[in-house]
Amino acid sequence: MSETIRAAVCRDFNAPLVIEAVTLADPGPGEVKVAVKACAICHSDIIYAEGGWGGTLPMVLGHEAAGVVEQVGPGVAGVEPGDHVVVTLIRSCGTCHYCSGGHQVLCEEVFPLDRQSPIAGAGGEALVHGLRTGAFAEKVVVEKSQVAVIPKEIAFDAASLLACGVITGFGAVTNTAQIHPGCHVAVIGCGGVGLNAVQGALASGAQTIIAIDLSNDKLAAAKRFGATHGINAGAPDHREQLMALTGGRGVDFVFVSVGVKPAIDSAAQYITKAGSIVIVGMPPSGVMGEYDPGTLAGWSQRIIGSKMGSAQVARDIPYLVTLYQEGRLKLDELVTGRFALDDINEAIASTKRGEALRNVIVFD
Repeated sequence: MSETIRAAVCRDFNAPLVIEAVTLADPGPGEVKVAVKACAICHSDIIYAEGGWGGTLPMVLGHEAAGVVEQVGPGVAGVEPGDHVVVTLIRSCGTCHYCSGGHQVLCEEVFPLDRQSPIAGAGGEALVHGLRTGAFAEKVVVEKSQVAVIPKEIAFDAASLLACGVITGFGAVTNTAQIHPGCHVAVIGCGGVGLNAVQGALASGAQTIIAIDLSNDKLAAAKRFGATHGINAGAPDHREQLMALTGGRGVDFVFVSVGVKPAIDSAAQYITKAGSIVIVGMPPSGVMGEYDPGTLAGWSQRIIGSKMGSAQVARDIPYLVTLYQEGRLKLDELVTGRFALDDINEAIASTKRGEALRNVIVFD
């Protein structure tokens, strides 16, 4: 069985998304159907829509969502209709080589939803299940491992941010890098992901948290989220400012939250001996970084990749919800604008112009 819903479809790279009627299949074994109530716009959706990572079209994007469970397929336990949930792109089996090693974001299982998209166009054409979620739509069908039940009193727009931006930035600090109390940290790029890296550093007891951005407004936001200092990367003496704050040594960890080459290449100038560069933001395909391997080896430095904050959905989202409820994690302050599905292209344009920490599509 299937039902007709409205969705924003990407039919051409670098062209506006098209709002149209599509069909969504019922959930199969181990799957869940969720009525989407909010879906935040992530830069990953924008990169895909612009062709930065290739892919097949047409596609329904959107992967940072929250909503209400409407139907569950056979064999689903722990989730039932009426539950409020966060919907993530992390689809994991729990038993493969990577899952058993704690790396659910790297799960190698091929699921039925990977073989056949649950979304089709009005004429029956297959639509790609973008980022395994397709949440720029009124409803989604996802694998049960992709959802986490949340308390019903949490607003959907705030909850949606937990699906990607929060777990990616916060988790890069707490899961991937596992920074130690008293360390010195820099965060390059203070958008939604970067601000959550700042929050992760604060929660982990970092002594110095230095926000680096080209926007003074975003540096001010970073201080509201816990940064101890802000440095404008456009200042001629920006490196000297950072060194002065760290006893002339540099930081122990630098988190690159934006997927652009200048930011990635700049990171090495900020780290100390035995320091680590953590690449959090993902650039378009083909972007190459540069580093000095002699310094990297001679100073025992590391470059670490962090996908989705090395998150484990069933563990991390309940923990972050607790922090939010206790007032130790800011979510509401991340929501810049709320848009209807019909206005999604305006929301995307605003995000690209750098006007938003997170714009959110909200559904009645």
